[in-house]
Amino acid sequence: MHSDSLRLAQATTAQDIGQDRCQALINCWIDVSNVGGAAGFPFPPIDERDVAPALETILESLAARTSRLLMALGDDELVGWLNIRRDAYALIAHWGTLHHVQTHTSRRGQGIGSALVKEAHRIAREDMALEQLHLAARAGEGLVTFYGSLGWRRSGAGQEPSASGPATIATKSSCSSISESEEMTRS
Repeated sequence: MHSDSLRLAQATTAQDIGQDRCQALINCWIDVSNVGGAAGFPFPPIDERDVAPALETILESLAARTSRLLMALGDDELVGWLNIRRDAYALIAHWGTLHHVQTHTSRRGQGIGSALVKEAHRIAREDMALEQLHLAARAGEGLVTFYGSLGWRRSGAGQEPSASGPATIATKSSCSSISESEEMTRS
């Protein structure tokens, strides 16, 4: 699949997600987690009984101002997704966080993750008026390099992540870059 045949769609309410799409989100999350992806479940293997309630919680929290689901579709088939959330705490309500960034295992290496993260940055800055965007990524998986190539920078102590520990790659400020646990920030 070429990234030019990719379509990105956002959902701001649970009603934006049909039953078939909901099942596709569940299946993607299961597949990504069960091959070792750091997508929210620390102890694979997982199955639909684990994922369905977690996805329901995400969908119930969707709201244009505070939480959006961004989906990558190839030929109308779900090939990746992520969740953008605004921090609820008043002092840092200008911050957002990317959660559950994932590309279907059969579609990796095709620019889908890059397209999702770039569009999430645009949405955070332009549509949600966020000034900083954060995410956490697992160290030792090439994710620090991946997010760094998209303009994210590490935040925190500045130490190299351990090979197996979490990495916060995360800061994009002014909705620009990545922070590190590995947390990364984008301003």
